[in-house]
Amino acid sequence: MRRIALVTLVVDDYDTAIRFYTDALGFRLAADEPRGDGSRWVVVEPGADGHGTGLLLARAKDEAQRGRVGDQTGGRVGFFLHTDDFARDHARMTAAGVTFLEEPRHEPYGTVAVFQDLYGNRWDLLQPAE
Repeated sequence: MRRIALVTLVVDDYDTAIRFYTDALGFRLAADEPRGDGSRWVVVEPGADGHGTGLLLARAKDEAQRGRVGDQTGGRVGFFLHTDDFARDHARMTAAGVTFLEEPRHEPYGTVAVFQDLYGNRWDLLQPAE
């Protein structure tokens, strides 16, 4: 079976990004391995089972990449975090300091609210309709 295993997210600091994604969003650290060039292979994944698409946290290497940190999708929602309990995860994330840009809303496709990661990338927290 084919699936998208990783999506690269350009960050300015590995350790700060790891703390945000693991502490605030509840992801798990799946890999943190040094590479010969001074970079690291850092992967965080939602959930404990390792079946979701992971994020490869890639530290920006130059000015062009640093200019993309926090604006990888031109201000659009670029990432979608599904949950099976919107109220639980919204409350936990809010308590952890995650910035939500709107109040939760109910749409035909589910309950959703847009939030920002620590860099300003926009995400949907989404509990799909059944």
